[in-house]
Amino acid sequence: MIKSNSVLDAKGLACPMPIVKTKKAMSSLEAGAVLEIQATDKGSTADLKAWAESTGQQYLGTVEEGSVLKHYLRKSSGEEQIEKKHKHVISNNELIAQLETNKNTIVLDVRESAEYAFHHIPNAKSLPLEELEDRLSEMNQDDEIYVICRTGSRSDLAAQKLTSAGFKQVINVIPGMSKWEGAVESTL
Repeated sequence: MIKSNSVLDAKGLACPMPIVKTKKAMSSLEAGAVLEIQATDKGSTADLKAWAESTGQQYLGTVEEGSVLKHYLRKSSGEEQIEKKHKHVISNNELIAQLETNKNTIVLDVRESAEYAFHHIPNAKSLPLEELEDRLSEMNQDDEIYVICRTGSRSDLAAQKLTSAGFKQVINVIPGMSKWEGAVESTL
């Protein structure tokens, strides 16, 4: 099940109304929140993808349940402009090479569960940033941990938190899943 912060009922509405309602609903959400839009208009998928791209929001994907299309959008947080601070970083390509040589590499995906559900690195552990501090006991402080998010910003913050909590080998993956060219899988 995909976790969203808010649900918008746009069933029975035709273009442009799903976009109009989505725009209004997104304006009331906090940055980084996920909106589920329930629609029946088959054209809503292309419309919402294009709208998200043109406004800087993140289109996560669509799930079809019978005649209802459930679209998932993440409100832009401006995370691309946040300064990176964690000193240990690795590029996407370096992580791909690491995964090829060591199948036991620990990848910690700190994106929202909806982002993870649509596509993630095989065997990556999903641990949304907002849950990190409450779930530190699930990880070994001596393990080498590669932290990834969409752009490298949330993973930077997570890497700082892990290091502050006593984790010794924490590496931030930049630029993250937005530019990932390695293997991916879905939990849908």
